[in-house]
Amino acid sequence: MKIKIWSDYACPFCYIGEKRLEKVLNEIGENNIQVEFKSFELDPTASEKVVSSTTKRFAKKYGMTEDDAAARIEQISIMGRREGIDFKYISTRYTNTFDALRLTKFAQERGHDEIITKLFDAYFTKNLELADHKVLKKIAVECGLDENEVDEVLKGNKYAEEVREDELQASRYGIHGVPYFVINEKYALSGAQPVSVIRQALEDA
Repeated sequence: MKIKIWSDYACPFCYIGEKRLEKVLNEIGENNIQVEFKSFELDPTASEKVVSSTTKRFAKKYGMTEDDAAARIEQISIMGRREGIDFKYISTRYTNTFDALRLTKFAQERGHDEIITKLFDAYFTKNLELADHKVLKKIAVECGLDENEVDEVLKGNKYAEEVREDELQASRYGIHGVPYFVINEKYALSGAQPVSVIRQALEDA
């Protein structure tokens, strides 16, 4: 079985969805399942520097007051905490995620899928800036990747085409939001679905 997940590190529901899928896979104990992380930038024009707070950005995006935005952010954080994540959404430092997505392609090619969880954790629990090459390099080396090769990826444009291809494929599928799961090219799930829904989709597949 193959599961493709379109995702972005700045998306809280993507981290929640990843944790729920992980829970289902652990419950069913199925080893013959391949999970492929696919890139999807929520905002390709995002700055490489932090330009506003999460509350202000959320309020502007959804047309609400900052108080209402803070309350909604906390609701999402509670969802994350229920999945065992020390969720600190309100204090995240939002920046461009393109280099983080490129680095993920490199890490996956080398068999280091654990970088996905580490990058989500860096953003949502440690509130680090994922456009910061020092942050990305430290995480990659902690995963066992070669420091010089990581430098080469981050300083150049390697894996940019792979990220763009994922996004083009998402467009062809009609994907407008993430997380988005495609199972065996047949079943699709959109959003951070409950564990029961994910489990049923895998059983159907």
